[in-house]
Amino acid sequence: MHGLGNDFMVIDGVNQKVEITPELARAWADRHFGVGCDQILLVERSEKADFKYRIWNQDGGEVEQCGNGARCFAKFVREKGLTSKEEITVETGKGIIILHIESDGEVRVNMGVPTWDAKEIPFITESAGIVQQLDVDGAPVEITALSMGNPHAVQIVPDVDTAPVTTQGPRIEHHDRFPERVNIAYMQIIDRRRIKLRIWERGTGETLSCGTVACAAVVAGVRRQLLDSFVVVETRGGSMIIQWDGDEDDLDYPVWMTGPAKTVFEGEIEI
Repeated sequence: MHGLGNDFMVIDGVNQKVEITPELARAWADRHFGVGCDQILLVERSEKADFKYRIWNQDGGEVEQCGNGARCFAKFVREKGLTSKEEITVETGKGIIILHIESDGEVRVNMGVPTWDAKEIPFITESAGIVQQLDVDGAPVEITALSMGNPHAVQIVPDVDTAPVTTQGPRIEHHDRFPERVNIAYMQIIDRRRIKLRIWERGTGETLSCGTVACAAVVAGVRRQLLDSFVVVETRGGSMIIQWDGDEDDLDYPVWMTGPAKTVFEGEIEI
């Protein structure tokens, strides 16, 4: 499946028991010798919600959250007849998220409340400022750090087409001030309601789209008073809508993401 070109191998762990190891995840995600995907999603039953899902990156590392994956998840459980609900609760590594199937087939996701506490991101800093400065190979880079259930660094650039995504991205991902590594958003602001975005995902590399990165970018832009609360996010894989009604007086608002999800093919593979 894919959400705006961010592609996933989605596995039914409800009707069968599947044990995924880092080695197995790396083998399946390999585009030459496996199925090939940005991330692997395992659908399971939950005692806390309608379902639970677990996520592995291409490098075999398990991560907490994935926005585009959440939309694919919603489509998957409906297409497989695992639920008939239009509102689905899902347990993730960072809490419960709520998925809504819209009448036009798109999926609207309550991605939860952003986290700004440096210890929870986690991000090593002595400042509480929204704009932080990183030293990347001796050059200063301004970022905004936050968590959407997974860590993000948002950087504003004049042009995403010339942004140093593939060269600088891995340097920031492994920066020693991000103990659990980080996803990086390169954001070009077109106007207050539209941005362009390129993405470097930890453990995967550059991807065509990423829901949590889009959420983090918009939230950072709103807090820096550069964006309105309702923003169209254009990625290399397509567009999604992000809405966040928080402000400096009240940050405890959830982020809403709306976008498509598509099934590409189905198959079987032996473990």
